[in-house]
Amino acid sequence: MKLVIFDVDGTLVDSQAHIVLSMAAAFEAVGLPVPDRDAILSIVGLSLPLAVRELARNADDATLGHMVDAYKDAFHTHRLAQGAAASPLYPGAEEAVRRLGTRDDLYLAIATGKSRRGLTALLESWDFADLFVTTQSADDHPSKPHPSMVMSCLVDTGVDASEAVVIGDTTYDMEMARAARCKSIGVSWGYHGREALIEAGAATVLDDFGQLEGALETIWKD
Repeated sequence: MKLVIFDVDGTLVDSQAHIVLSMAAAFEAVGLPVPDRDAILSIVGLSLPLAVRELARNADDATLGHMVDAYKDAFHTHRLAQGAAASPLYPGAEEAVRRLGTRDDLYLAIATGKSRRGLTALLESWDFADLFVTTQSADDHPSKPHPSMVMSCLVDTGVDASEAVVIGDTTYDMEMARAARCKSIGVSWGYHGREALIEAGAATVLDDFGQLEGALETIWKD
């Protein structure tokens, strides 16, 4: 059996507006200047406490704690107001997952920097969520690029690292895969650039989901 592990934000769903709004609320809650959009999106993929710390390096621990809480509150409020529209699937994402889900030679999994609450809410809006046999979130693991989430996926499925591929949009995903001794595939529509993904270890970078199965077959043939 083989294993395909998907990142979520920037890979399966376009949540940038939701993330930028919530991070702005976090900074405003403690009276700090809001970072620009590019800076905020550059930390997508890290777990929330680490992402906030990266953006507010001079803040003390108490302030960072308030920011994390404010982010969570804003994110939750926006999600309740917008529903699935807050994090729409990228074109072709559902179709690609469903195609892979019909195969009897592989498992599908998720490894995301989202909280478990956020991931659960998202999965509840997908009628194909049961195709993922294991889902790992930031609540239960060190932040990417630590390999813990990938290692749990491997244990849960019994698949060897050499037969697993991580699909993601950030260098954190590629580095996580490499740390777990897995291959990785980048996507060009997310938050880090093509060159950065290749430098971080991506075997290839997709321009659309229609290229995914071909890229997987190439990796597994090598």
